[in-house]
Amino acid sequence: MLRALTEAGIEADLVFGTSIGAVNGAAYAADPTPAGIDRLESVWTRVEESGVFGGGIVERVRHMARTRTSLHSADALRDLLEDSLPARFEDLEVPFGCVAACIETAHERWFTEGPLVPAVLASCAVPGLLPAVRLGDEHFIDGGVIDSIPVRRAIDAGATTIYVLQVGRIEQPLSPPRWPHEVAVVAFEIARRHSFASTLASLPDDVVVHVLPTGGRGPRPTDLRQLRYGDFGGTGDSIAQARAACAAYLEMHSHGGGPPGRDTGPGEENR
Repeated sequence: MLRALTEAGIEADLVFGTSIGAVNGAAYAADPTPAGIDRLESVWTRVEESGVFGGGIVERVRHMARTRTSLHSADALRDLLEDSLPARFEDLEVPFGCVAACIETAHERWFTEGPLVPAVLASCAVPGLLPAVRLGDEHFIDGGVIDSIPVRRAIDAGATTIYVLQVGRIEQPLSPPRWPHEVAVVAFEIARRHSFASTLASLPDDVVVHVLPTGGRGPRPTDLRQLRYGDFGGTGDSIAQARAACAAYLEMHSHGGGPPGRDTGPGEENR
């Protein structure tokens, strides 16, 4: 998606990211050039080598037994971020912010200045997979729990044209749960999508939101394949599909396609 935007001559004035979007957003804000996107793509196509989600079942169980709250240590991800990102928000080329959920206050916290890696690490601390990140006297978990698609933050910052780079789940329709594991997933998805839909329904007249397509039809949100978070074998294909789909989308809308002031993304559930 970032490559398609760059090739279309679209440059961001500011970037906001949540969860894995905090990682990608920070990398783009550090170097919003084709070379920077090349480096980001290289990180993702070689991410298994980093050991971020490495280790077998036994190692994961042992880690869970030691920590009681997460399957993985955050050490490998921290090392990857420190090797890939500048030290501070102030060192970025494009203004950037990321959000995490504070456990103690049950509120969102936006990070826009100071040390960069701890903030990004907090924003992508997926509950159960990675440990909560302690910053000062507070602990933070994945920002997706509280603001998974931060369109409202962009509007409040003065953005009038917003591009949403999403991971595909909002393109998949929901259906009633059939198994116990699906109940919590469906409940979370309803809350997440309701917040996003409410924001889109209340857009100011001068704001246009583009939800960029992924180019693929992944598993349903309740499919157990969603739990295969450590499988990056199809990353290259996914990147190519998204680039092609977004390039076609941007070409179409450069000629005036889509209603102004409304979401012009791929799914009816987004409108």
